[in-house]
Amino acid sequence: MDKYESLSHSKWECKYHVVFIPKCRRKVLYKSLRQHLGEVFKQLAEQRESRIEQGHLQADHVHMMISISPKYAVSQVVGYIKGKSAIHLARVYGERKQNYAAQSFWARGYFVSTVGRDEATIREYIRNQEKEDDRLDQLNLWK
Repeated sequence: MDKYESLSHSKWECKYHVVFIPKCRRKVLYKSLRQHLGEVFKQLAEQRESRIEQGHLQADHVHMMISISPKYAVSQVVGYIKGKSAIHLARVYGERKQNYAAQSFWARGYFVSTVGRDEATIREYIRNQEKEDDRLDQLNLWK
């Protein structure tokens, strides 16, 4: 029972595999931005009583396994992370120091799947996703 989280009247383990992309799938998640954004995601998740169990930022999308308290809907937490991280990126890496009113960094939707008993498989998938993308890119060079 030690792997379960607790609220005042419940024990829970709610983990989700979440994937989302930058607008127009731009390849903007490079080097220093990638490392910085991982910490931003972790801090934002903690503000919603969630925890990023594992994550990987690719050049054009984000994979994460996130544990979300049953107090919050998945859409609330993912929307919060995407929205606040976009504001943070605009302030730190953009020219303006105020929020972008009509512009956004992330595309509107996201993919989510419950983890359940496949946790080890999903962790392995997230860990090896970049290698697989590189392999597929190499295969596409010959077409």
